[in-house]
Formats: sequence, structure tokens, C-alpha cells
Amino acid sequence: MLSHDSIWSAIDKLAERNQLTPSGLARRAGLDPTSFNKSKRVAADGRMRWPSTESIAKVLEATGASIDQFMSYMQPNDGRVSVVQGALPATPGAIPLIGFAQAGAGGFFDDGGFPAGQGWDLVEFPASPDRKAGVYALEIQGDSMLPLYRDGDVLIVEPGAQVRRGDRVVVKTREGEVMAKVLARQTAKSIELLSLNPEHPNRSFDMGDLEWIARIIWASQ
Repeated sequence: MLSHDSIWSAIDKLAERNQLTPSGLARRAGLDPTSFNKSKRVAADGRMRWPSTESIAKVLEATGASIDQFMSYMQPNDGRVSVVQGALPATPGAIPLIGFAQAGAGGFFDDGGFPAGQGWDLVEFPASPDRKAGVYALEIQGDSMLPLYRDGDVLIVEPGAQVRRGDRVVVKTREGEVMAKVLARQTAKSIELLSLNPEHPNRSFDMGDLEWIARIIWASQ
């Protein structure tokens, strides 16, 4: 069924399959980089905004995807769950799970860093229902976070929680980079992050360069 959510989900999935953010997909297609931002999908008065057929044609040409492929992305045919912000998964004791590599693509988070869209798996998390509301899990992929976190470890992340100096956090930049760091310093304009792996450099960002920051509340090791 063609719906507002399904067509935007298809654009997000097309970006993901090409290892792009929605902004990156728009740039590749020669469109305004903000064309596919989530803030542009609903007007200030609540009206739903749809991508134009011209925009869709341009992204298909830019990625080499066919219209049939694009249509297939509208269907949740991979057996994975669809997540709505603030709602618990239907499976008792489970929270949404995604890998770090996938988390960098578009369509998996809303503007506040909460789980959204399709493509999430589920993982058990033994916590009270109140604590599970809104939290999600990220699976470590690779060795960039050694020695603290290893490949396959699962981090439980709480978006919206207050973060303080010394907290372990997950950060996503507007360029689609997702990383786990230690919060060293944060001001209204900038943030400084310490790397968990001494072989990787510490990072500093302007706050405007970040899409969201969330606190790590638990890790399986």
C-alpha cells in the first residue's frame, strides 16, 4: 500500500543500501541536502509532505535503482520490526536492536535519537517496563572500541537521558558517523569526546554538527 510512511521509508532504505544518509542521497541526486530531512516530511500545520516524482526519479537515476526495487523497499518483507517512538516492542522483555554500521544510515532514528522506522531486530533486556521505554540496543561491530567493548558486545542506550562529564555515550553526527566515546566536556556550542580505544583519536565537534547524543546505561560483556 502506498502511504506517506512507506514512501519515506523507501527513500531511507534506498539511502541505507547505498551507505548514505538521506541528506547524502539528496546531494548525490543534485537536490537540496535538506530535501529528505525528517523535519521536512510534515509541515508546521501538521500536513504530510510527500517527495515529488521528480525527486524520486533523480534519486533512482543517481543510485541506479529501478522503480521495482524502490517499490519493494516500501514493503517490510524482511521480518524485522517496525518501531514507533515511545512504544515498547510487542515481545515482552525485548527492546529494539541494531548494529553500529546500520545505525549510521538514515531511517532508523527520529530527530531526537529515538528508534524509528523499520529494520530493527529485538534483544532481551531484563529491566522494568518504565526503564525499557525508549531505550534500544546497539551491537558493536569491529575492534575500534577495544579494549572496553569487543565485537559482538551489546550496548543499551537511553536517548534523552541527561549526560554528564565522564559518562559513556553514543553520538551520531549529521554526516552519519556513529561512535561510542566518553564525554569529556560539553558546552552550549561544542563537545569534547575521549576515545575508548587509545589507538583512535579523541574527537571534538560543534554541537550543530551532531544529530544526537545518548547515554550508555548498560553493556553485555
